[in-house]
Amino acid sequence: MIEDLPVVFKYHVFTCFQQRPPGHPRGSCMSSGAKPLWDRLQAKLNAQPNPDVSVTATGCLGFCRAGPLMVVYPEGVWYTPRTEADIDEILQSHFVEGKPVERLIIVPQL
Repeated sequence: MIEDLPVVFKYHVFTCFQQRPPGHPRGSCMSSGAKPLWDRLQAKLNAQPNPDVSVTATGCLGFCRAGPLMVVYPEGVWYTPRTEADIDEILQSHFVEGKPVERLIIVPQL
């Protein structure tokens, strides 16, 4: 049963790696500058001896114009980091201190 599975990570982060052609009307997270942000996130996490965070690369998360997008579970917090400093702030505030970074949170609307 699912309830019997062990909790391996405290946080699970889904990062959008969607790449659409230049000029595509929906845009994409990768064309919005996501790659260096996700590289920074992964490098910082890899430098920790026992990370409590798992990162999974995804395709489109559905809100392309808001990208780059990442979603943090179990809380279901959607972030739109724009700089490497934003990534560092999320790592420290959310993953270490347990406090989501309010200024980087978005609420996706269909």
